[in-house]
This record gives sequence, C-alpha cells and structure tokens, in this order.
Amino acid sequence: MRRYLVLILVLLLAPALFFLPGCGNGGSGSGLTQVRCCEVMRSVFYAPQYVALSQGFFLEQGLDIEMTTGPGADKVMAALLSDTADISLAGPESTVYVYNQGQEDYVISFAQLTQREGTFLVGRKPEADFKWENLRGRTLLGGRPGGGPEMTLEYVLQNHGLIPNQDVTVITDIQLTAVPGAFEGGTGDYAAIFEPMASMLERERVGHVIASVGVAGGDMPYAAYMARRSYIEKNPAVIQRFTNAIYKGQLWVNRHSPEEIASAVQPFFIDADLDILAKCIERYKAQNTWDSNPVLEPEGLDHLQRMIQSVGEHEKPVDSKTLITRKFADRALVEVK
Repeated sequence: MRRYLVLILVLLLAPALFFLPGCGNGGSGSGLTQVRCCEVMRSVFYAPQYVALSQGFFLEQGLDIEMTTGPGADKVMAALLSDTADISLAGPESTVYVYNQGQEDYVISFAQLTQREGTFLVGRKPEADFKWENLRGRTLLGGRPGGGPEMTLEYVLQNHGLIPNQDVTVITDIQLTAVPGAFEGGTGDYAAIFEPMASMLERERVGHVIASVGVAGGDMPYAAYMARRSYIEKNPAVIQRFTNAIYKGQLWVNRHSPEEIASAVQPFFIDADLDILAKCIERYKAQNTWDSNPVLEPEGLDHLQRMIQSVGEHEKPVDSKTLITRKFADRALVEVK
C-alpha cells in the first residue's frame, strides 16, 4: 500500500513517533542491548508488555527497551522499513500489506500478545438489551480503513446483517487516538474505543460501554511483535530474549489480579486512576483478551487474510507461513517457567 512508502519519507524527514520516558534503562557501557520498539498505540490492551517493562523482565534478559508509539499500524510499519525501529507491535495483517509491496526485506511476526480485538462499543446511553441491529440508521466512529480495528468492526457489522455505509454510517477519517475526543465533542451516535478511554468516558458520563467488539469478532491474532527478516536473521538472540520477556509478562498477568496489574502498569497511564485501570483490566481479562503464551499460528493469519478480503480490502493472499515464525515462542515456553 502506497501510504507505507510515503510514510517512510515522512519519518526520515520529520519523525512522528513519540518517545515514552521511563522505558529506557541502559545506555552505552550498561552492558545491555538496546532495542527500539514501536507500539501501534498506548492502551491497557497491551498490559502484558507494560508489565514486562515495569517488572524488569526485559532487564533480566539483558535488554534496554526504548519504547515509542506510532500511532497507527501504517506509521509503525514505516518505522520498521525506515530502520527507526527494530521491533514493532501491531496487527499481523500489516505484514501482508508490506509483503505485497514487493519488499525483499519483508516483515515477519514472531510473538503474539493478544487474541482478540480490543475496542468496546460506546453509546450515548445505556442499552441493557443491546443488539447490533440497534446501529441501523445510526452513525458510528470507526478506525482507519485497512487497519485492524476497522476491519474487525466491519466484519462484526456484516456478521450481524449490517452493510457499512449502507445500513450504518461508519466514519473512518478520524485518527483512532482522536476518536474519544470526537465522540466527546458530539460526533457520532456510537464509537469503537480502546481502554482506558472507554472507561474514562463512562466516568465523565459522556458515554456508556454497551458491547465488546473483541467478543463479537471472536478469537484472532490481533496484536503481535514483528521485525524485518534481516533483523531477525542477524539478531536471533535478541529476538529470543525479547520473546522470553513478553512471555513472562503474559504469565504474570494471568497469575495476578486486576488491581495488581493496574498498579504495575500505572506508570504508563499517568492520566488514569488505579480504579479506572483495574476496571479496564477486569474487562479485558473477563473476555480472555490476552494470550497465555506468545505462540502465533499461521492459521490465525489465514483468518485475518480472509477478513481482509471480506471487508473489501483487495490484498493478494500470502502464504502465512512466510510471514510467521514460531521458533522463538516455542523456545520461550521451554526457557521461561
């Protein structure tokens, strides 16, 4: 997709990435290997990653993580391709777009973080008897066309007999991170919003969470870590240690309460109170959002590619085994206890 190539030039001339203080712990002479990691957005949805950072799991693996936020899968992939990031966290479907550009040094996913989409449908009023049919004739704030949140949302709408922009108006020209503000400002009847913003809008009595897009969309490899093929080939030990740290974060999240997880991730969400964070995490845990391990199966990417086709993104199918390696995740299951 041409937007990725354009964004490479944008990043080289005027980077649109935001450094997140407190993630880097090393530096020259520290004995740590620095890894530049770019996440697609900042959300409690990626809690195991923040746990791995706050609990020192990356440091245990000898890694100093410099974390930046895209935001958006297109910017994240551009960061990888322009060599301003070593590893990225985004939807694996992004690797299909890059591969179909003819990139020789294409991007490969090596560790899965989440197994469901992470937005919640927020409405203007409570709807205890909510049905997706309620959206017929209404306006819905979605995400960027071709991105994971928007594709999942359209997939859910279609599964409930609603044709986007025929039965329900879907606004897709607002940056995903700006959707909560647009909804608060009065745009749309409904919006698909990530946590913690969904719960924060509830607290301000601006909106009400009435459904989970992730639950409606079903299991899928929604967010995964990826790197260019050349980086993986040259740095297998770094990829392995990174995967080990993420797996420790996943285990920690599975073994601790929402309140304990909230305390661990709060440094990354300075505008959210502990009670809000705990509420978000309880929601995500209740719907089995986070993987219990980082193994990413080709069948999961096959499902995503079928979804791409079903919502009208005419991408040429790619052999999922080309874009996925599970050897690092498999080894992490043996090395990490």
